[in-house]
Amino acid sequence: MTITRRRLIKTVCLIGAALLLKGCRTFEELPIDLESWQPAYANLEASGELAQRIEQAYAIMEECWLCPRRCGVNRHRDQKGFCRAPERAMVYTRQPHFGEELPLVGQWGSGTIFFSNCNLRCVFCQNWEIAHEGWGYPITDAALADMMLELQAMGCHNINLVTPTHVMPNILNATRIALKKGLRLPLCYNTSGYEHVEIIRLLDGIVDIYLPDMKFMDGVQAARYNLAEANNYPEMAKKSIMEMHRQVGTLVTDKRGIAMRGLIVRHLVMPNRVAGTREFVQWVAENLSRDTYVNIMSQYRVEFRAFEYEDIARAITSEEFVDAIEWAKRAGLTNLDERALSQYEIHRRVAR
Repeated sequence: MTITRRRLIKTVCLIGAALLLKGCRTFEELPIDLESWQPAYANLEASGELAQRIEQAYAIMEECWLCPRRCGVNRHRDQKGFCRAPERAMVYTRQPHFGEELPLVGQWGSGTIFFSNCNLRCVFCQNWEIAHEGWGYPITDAALADMMLELQAMGCHNINLVTPTHVMPNILNATRIALKKGLRLPLCYNTSGYEHVEIIRLLDGIVDIYLPDMKFMDGVQAARYNLAEANNYPEMAKKSIMEMHRQVGTLVTDKRGIAMRGLIVRHLVMPNRVAGTREFVQWVAENLSRDTYVNIMSQYRVEFRAFEYEDIARAITSEEFVDAIEWAKRAGLTNLDERALSQYEIHRRVAR
């Protein structure tokens, strides 16, 4: 069947509306009482443990092992490792973000803070100016706390910390400062997945929502497509995501459908199946739970240096995305992202 522009727009609208309504009914089955709810870090502060965690986190910077690369540099003395991050956090921008998953966006957006630099640096990075080039400016922990409070004042539903791994100590300290000034939003830890499980354990009782990528299921492919040459990426990501799931469980929302606690796992479908999507969905089903919120993403595009690599120097095909969603369904995953399902219906029609 020929897909005309008018028919495509109509299909997007009809399918998107239907799935959004379906999603809202699902969200209402998991209510949270906002009057009694407290973010995890508020409870940890009340127990007296939050300050201890911050001290532990900053001590790691003395011989930095915040990520699996274990560079061992003393960031308190301005030594820089692979991520090139200084002691202070560097921020590119902060804003309400409406392109995230619907439970994060809600009506007023996800309060997103984009941190500069990265410990993985994928060759196809869509934010390469920030992650690779380090665009941004250094700020104090107090200034970072003020950013969080500004986003809360704008009505954002969470504090979405993008690429937080290498600035985790700064984030923790800023969160405590902001808490004392009235911060009450859930923290969303938005990571590439290249994490030490020990670091994730340090965040237990602090982070409310984990938003990791699971980029690659094969170490050879992982090493080929990131400048860190991280052939241990699958191993590190799997251990860390399992720990995230242990801490916060499956996604829980309030009566409005806004995420309050839980795990959302992202997986980008790539050309020629280099990301290992079939293996990914099977791993989720067997090691997390089948109702884990999974976002199988179709927005891969040839960015930064991807054109230098033949296997990823093109967009994905409709067939590749349809296969990805159908593998997820066959694996028994029951909580796939609404927008991904909407895109699946469109690609399915194109692939016929």
